[in-house]
Amino acid sequence: MKKFLLQFFTWWNGQTLGTRFYTWRKGERVGEDGFGNIYYQNSQGKRWVIYNGLADASAIGPGWHGWMHYRSDTPPTKENYKPKDWQLPHQANMTGTVAAYRPKGAMASQEKRPRVTGDYDAWAP
Repeated sequence: MKKFLLQFFTWWNGQTLGTRFYTWRKGERVGEDGFGNIYYQNSQGKRWVIYNGLADASAIGPGWHGWMHYRSDTPPTKENYKPKDWQLPHQANMTGTVAAYRPKGAMASQEKRPRVTGDYDAWAP
């Protein structure tokens, strides 16, 4: 019941009520990825994804990303798609969390950045 109510008030928790209705009326299920995201297409060729959980565009794998952005007409479920060696597995976006990347010298980092030549030295009388 909670998940159904979230569709009225939020857009980042899976799908809204409008998307659910549109998908039911016009959507043709194309496939599902390893993250549980479900991909759809309508008769005019519009493509969309219903995320499994929070809406995070970085959670779309490389094969589905190509299909979603019309770089490929064939979805990964209908071809023998294999990721390239340089394509890394998905990592969640950690921005805004304690696990976010903080380089040395950043205000939120405890480390001092290394001193380099040409650094500014303040005038001291």
